[in-house]
Amino acid sequence: MASIDRLLAERPALVHFFDFAQLNSVRTLPYLSAWRARYADAGLAVLGVHSPRYVLSRDRDAVATALPALGVDWPVALDPEMTVWRGYEPRGWPSLFLWGKGGALRWHHLGEGEYLATEELIRETLTDADADGQWPPPLEPLRPEDAPGARVVAPTPELFPGGSIDQPWVARPEEPALALRYEAAAAYAVTDGEGELAIVLDGEPAGSVAVHAPGLQELIADDGHRSHALELRPSAGIRVHSLQFAHGLAS
Repeated sequence: MASIDRLLAERPALVHFFDFAQLNSVRTLPYLSAWRARYADAGLAVLGVHSPRYVLSRDRDAVATALPALGVDWPVALDPEMTVWRGYEPRGWPSLFLWGKGGALRWHHLGEGEYLATEELIRETLTDADADGQWPPPLEPLRPEDAPGARVVAPTPELFPGGSIDQPWVARPEEPALALRYEAAAAYAVTDGEGELAIVLDGEPAGSVAVHAPGLQELIADDGHRSHALELRPSAGIRVHSLQFAHGLAS
């Protein structure tokens, strides 16, 4: 906490609370990367705080493996005991705090979205900190559903097949498959262990996903909001902690 506070006194900083296995967190990372590339030379610091939501993401080695795979090449503070989290009170994943030079809070946003507004506040904050203000055009939306005014449909809420966020589901002889229905633009599983997840979509085989490390596995992606019957058949040793779903454009 103290090191972050010292940095805030020196330059504007964008602080991102996230979990590498949480879908909304992962979907914000490309924007963090793009803003860092655009504005680091103008004085913006980008900092991550990894405050784990899941049991599997409390492990330091799992975080170290996941971050390069997700393209995170900026400093990340590990917060396994949620100490920094309690200091900031972000209230959910992901959460962005934009601090001006000297430590004044300029912007806070919970969840996905408001990317254009965030970038505009980054520019304003840098200009106030004596950047020259010669900016490129704002970043284009990285996904169609991120465009201002886009009509999106809320997806099926997150499911915990083991019964709670702390209890994973494991295939057993009496229950070798996990079956459900969902409505979304894409479906993901939070898993750990090693092996394969065989996928059956609407009664038809739909390939498999190789699992090598703890994290978020994309199962199905559509070009908009769709309804599906999904069945997962994991190999021995895979634990399924959560099923998460992405919002998409209305049909």
